[in-house]
Amino acid sequence: MANPTTNWPELAAALYDKLNERNAELTYDFDNVELLVPSDSNGDSQQAPWRVNGSISIRARNLK
Repeated sequence: MANPTTNWPELAAALYDKLNERNAELTYDFDNVELLVPSDSNGDSQQAPWRVNGSISIRARNLK
């Protein structure tokens, strides 16, 4: 089993690596969504509200 991620940078790097391996593209559509984003991976961290309205696309391709 792979080691679990413990912070946001590790999570982002792991997601990018997986997308890059598969030449994948993900598109997310949001309609007035509010997310409470923690400041770190501790269970008692402070949260900041992020509001999203529109699309977010994540694309990766392997150039090797």
